[in-house]
Amino acid sequence: MKPNHILFVPGKNPKPPADLHRGLTWRCLLRGVEKCDAAVAADMAAHADTFHLIPWNGIYYGRVKHFEKDLPWIEELLKRTGPSPDDIRAVRSWRNKKARLIYALADLFPFLIPLTPDPAVKSAIEETRRYFENRDNIGCQVRELLKAPLRRIFKNGERALVIGHSMGSVLAYDALWELWHEEKLRGQVDLFLTLGSPLGMRFVQNRLVGFRDHGERRFPGNIRRWQNVAAEGDLTALDPEVHDDFKPMLELGLTELIQDKHAGIYTYFRDQNGLNAHRSYGYLVHEQVGRIVAHWWQGE
Repeated sequence: MKPNHILFVPGKNPKPPADLHRGLTWRCLLRGVEKCDAAVAADMAAHADTFHLIPWNGIYYGRVKHFEKDLPWIEELLKRTGPSPDDIRAVRSWRNKKARLIYALADLFPFLIPLTPDPAVKSAIEETRRYFENRDNIGCQVRELLKAPLRRIFKNGERALVIGHSMGSVLAYDALWELWHEEKLRGQVDLFLTLGSPLGMRFVQNRLVGFRDHGERRFPGNIRRWQNVAAEGDLTALDPEVHDDFKPMLELGLTELIQDKHAGIYTYFRDQNGLNAHRSYGYLVHEQVGRIVAHWWQGE
């Protein structure tokens, strides 16, 4: 079997130093796989060099995050086997449903964004604008961090799983488009796994590289299969489905599969502020994500 490579592209915000962040995310991913297939998790653990973190956050923000406060919460997450009744109630609360409605309207009518009640959302939108506008060439710089290892993988004909969380899924999508259309590289990512992704939202789609083009040039052609996982209550993945928006990729023969998984998926990362359905650690330890990765690892 050809060598495997797992490339993880994290979401926005400063992250811990790259070596520590890589270790934490790898532990969480192995835990998710272990929940559905302990033998595969053990095999993956024995090949830790296959896991690559794309540390774009350090370049983008110019600083790292102190991880000491998160560590006990991550350790607690690793011990858990699923969401609690309190986690599910938090997601189903009226407050959460109201926020989803407001953000959905803002996605349809961007002039409403200043009226959104959550300052974190406003800040996130401004941060993504910096990326989409490529201020100080920042978009090109961070995409290169993913494109460089993919060039080597494509050249060697090796298998690649690209996992993009949140804003990282947008960065990864754009990088794949550029490799296919601008660099004319004809390698292929075996599986593109997006977690808590905003790629279903109009605000993001209208700013993707190539999305305003027509026909085959509109989309990357180097994704063999695409699976998208969105947790209940994750406001970043406000529109949890990408199949409907990217269906032309299937019709044009650019990909074999686009599949959404979101109904009944509850992540359960908690910290001092309560439940956070969006955190990458919560996605990576989830059994549904673990099952997808385990099947890929086995060549399925």
